[in-house]
Amino acid sequence: MIDIKLLRTNPQIIRDSIIERGGRYLGYFDKLIDKDLSLRQTLKEVEELRKKKNEIVKKIGELKTKGSEVPFQLNEEAKEIKNKIAQKEEELKKIENEIKLLLLSIPNIIDETVPKGKSPDDNVVVYEDVENRRNFNFEPLSHLEIGERLNILDFDTASKLSGSRFALLKGKGAKLERALIWFMLDLHTHNGYTEIFPPFIVNRKTMTQTGQLPRFEDELYHISGDEDFFLIPTAEVPLTNMYAESILDEKDLPLKFVAYTACFRREAGSYGKDTKGLIRNHQFNKVELVWITTPDSSMEVLERMRRDAEMVLKLLKLPYRVVELCSYDLGFSSSKTYDLEVWMPSEKRFREISSCSNCKDFQARRMNTRYRRKDGKIEYVHTLNGSGVAVGRTFAAILENYQNEDGSVSIPDVLVKYTGFDKI
Repeated sequence: MIDIKLLRTNPQIIRDSIIERGGRYLGYFDKLIDKDLSLRQTLKEVEELRKKKNEIVKKIGELKTKGSEVPFQLNEEAKEIKNKIAQKEEELKKIENEIKLLLLSIPNIIDETVPKGKSPDDNVVVYEDVENRRNFNFEPLSHLEIGERLNILDFDTASKLSGSRFALLKGKGAKLERALIWFMLDLHTHNGYTEIFPPFIVNRKTMTQTGQLPRFEDELYHISGDEDFFLIPTAEVPLTNMYAESILDEKDLPLKFVAYTACFRREAGSYGKDTKGLIRNHQFNKVELVWITTPDSSMEVLERMRRDAEMVLKLLKLPYRVVELCSYDLGFSSSKTYDLEVWMPSEKRFREISSCSNCKDFQARRMNTRYRRKDGKIEYVHTLNGSGVAVGRTFAAILENYQNEDGSVSIPDVLVKYTGFDKI
């Protein structure tokens, strides 16, 4: 959530940031400006009414002290002002609630280092791995074809059980998926992350505090019933919210967490995109990284977290590249983002496998997560999150990049101790 003080002192910074994102949220911004003006005007009116009420109460008190009769008109005026104040206070509550909703609908302010752009084509490639890119002497198959031929992926049964955009993994395929999760968790915990196994179901408040609500409710799985619950779209949601409504000590920062979870997304708006295979499913596995740190260190942490996510791809010897997202392509809660994209030989293109984002104090304001500096001052923390990495897409990338001409798939060396086999 943006700082309301900034809205009042320098709204142009917020407006410019929204314009750099493509202007999609300008309507909310303009309504917010109007509502904030209305709030301040109403507050002024309430203060004037309270001042007038105090004057009348004082006058009535003086008359009573002297033993004089209080005029009927003066009593009526006091009642009228009391009613007006009550009315205005109701107006204030309504305006304050409207402002809160509008504040929750304004995206994060873009960091000044983010490249400007008008489409995803303006994203900037900052690194590309060329060492592990294979030159196939045969036409590489898609992971879908490979998985079905090897009988380790069964989309027909998954569709029968659940519908489209679901996958069922079998035999060595299921074991490869499990091996990837173990490998990623072992790697990240070795690098100092604390492993968490969080709930896969959270309440509306938790989902709101990381920025998924209210803007993206149509992309989430809402659990019907008396309780207002959602299936998590990423472990970022429960991990980041662990310290909501808390004040941390600077000496305890940074905090760094890793979690494996299943993730659930409706993929609203992606009709016709990646309807087959493992790239865009309603349910998928992911290993997530989350940092909670101080404002002066968060940009350095973003680089470190990105390198931690890259290490997964380096050790698996998968060809990949790092892309810095331009202003237009940034996520709602992010101030700066790097995407990691893995090479898919059958498509002859890179596909996103991880996003590493610095949200600065945007989520912290929504969660009211702060820290006490060494000098005693209280400030909001900065939060960061990144996939470390998406398991299903890594599974797909291994099938495609490690496929052999005879139809088999070799297993990356670092995974053999987890799978117990070196080929499918």
